[in-house]
Parts: sequence; structure tokens; C-alpha cells
Amino acid sequence: MTDAKKLVQAFDDLLQPEKFRDYGPNGLQVEGDREVQLLVSGVTASRALIEAAIQANADAIFVHHGLFWRGQDGRVTGWMRERLRLLLTHGIHLLAYHLPLDAHPEWGNNAQLGRMLGLQADGRFGEQDLGFLGAGTQTWTNAQALADHVAAVLARPVICVGGLGQSVKRVAWCTGGAQSYFEAAIAKGVDVFITGEISEPQAHLAREMGVAFIACGHHASERYGAPAVAAQVAQECGVAHLFIDIDNPA
Repeated sequence: MTDAKKLVQAFDDLLQPEKFRDYGPNGLQVEGDREVQLLVSGVTASRALIEAAIQANADAIFVHHGLFWRGQDGRVTGWMRERLRLLLTHGIHLLAYHLPLDAHPEWGNNAQLGRMLGLQADGRFGEQDLGFLGAGTQTWTNAQALADHVAAVLARPVICVGGLGQSVKRVAWCTGGAQSYFEAAIAKGVDVFITGEISEPQAHLAREMGVAFIACGHHASERYGAPAVAAQVAQECGVAHLFIDIDNPA
């Protein structure tokens, strides 16, 4: 058992949010009123995750996508009211870390996706060095073979555009909605770029530049960092940990 202040400090010490320019507040977003015995981790602070955490009798929830974002409507109505009502009624603490969770070199989203896919990082790229660069622990004859591997590991269909026939030596990846990193990845001389989402311009760039773009799903690419980080902090603080994955096709 631990108190919320010690839990937040442990996450802050591990993820160092002060080093990042982010789109919302990192750390404690909603203060509960419970000592923490069970920490639940998940990808997004959705109503479904909050309800599942309540069913599990959780005292705190740790997520990648929290409730508050820069530029959003600040009124507490509709879906926001309901999520906050559930958290406050049950006294559950909500902690959220966005870019710091993506970037952690060992337990973060990018590091864990690389581990899942058999990619070994040896460099960084992109804004705030969030993107990872490296090579595979196995050889893929072409980008389509790598795309098939990604689909099998993540158990979901993926989109693969451009550069399908060339061999794969260097790979860049950045989880979530990092399609804007594609040109920076191309500049690093990679054969394939992997992220969660693809937008209209990237399909043309992939074909024209001969660098394959693999979009494997925003949620699917970010399922692994939250439980990895939360497990480390839970062990340090002497509390139990449970990962709850709320499926999302996006």
C-alpha cells in the first residue's frame, strides 16, 4: 500500500515529464481519496476502462491518453462529466503520461513495440527524439513480409503502402499518430516506417520515395508501454498491478 503522492513521484522519477513539451498535463489528473493497493493500467481513460477499474476495486488508474488536452472545450458536460463522476464517486486517482510514456528508452511505448516486433533500436529521430531507429533481429525479404509479421504479432490487419519489393535493412518507428514523422524517417535513410495511423499525404510520399509506410493502428501500437511502466512502479511502491485492455479498432 502507498499514498498517491508517492505513486506520482515514482512515475515522475521514471518518466521525467518535465523534459517534454506536451499536449496536456502529465502526472496526476484527477485526485482520489484512497490509499493505493491496486493500480490499474490502460491505454485511454475511457468510460469503459474506468468502469472496469471500479469492478476490479482499483485505487488508481495509469494511462497514456488522459482526460485533458490543450485546446479542448473546458466545460464538464456529457462524456467528460460522466468519466469524472465515476472517478470522484469512487475516489479513484487518475494518472496520465503522454509523450514521456512514448519516449522511455526501456519501458515506453516505442521501446515495447520494438521488443514485440523484434526491432533493436540504435538511434532516435524526429521532434523531441520520440522516434526510434534500428534493425530487426530477423531478416525480412521485403516490406510486405514485415507488414505481415506486424499484423501477426499485433493480431490485427495493417496498411502497407510503397516500397513493397525492396529488402528491409533499416526501420523507423513511432507509436500512435506519428504520421507527420514520416519525412524525418525518410531523411534517415530507412526502408520502412511503422506507426499507428496514416493520412492522405503519406501514401503518396511512400510511393514516390520508395520507403514503405506501415500503419498498424493507434491503439494497437500503444498497448505495451502503459503496463510495462506501471508494473515497474507498482513493484517499487509495493502495490498490485492489473492491465486492462479496452479494445479499440482505431
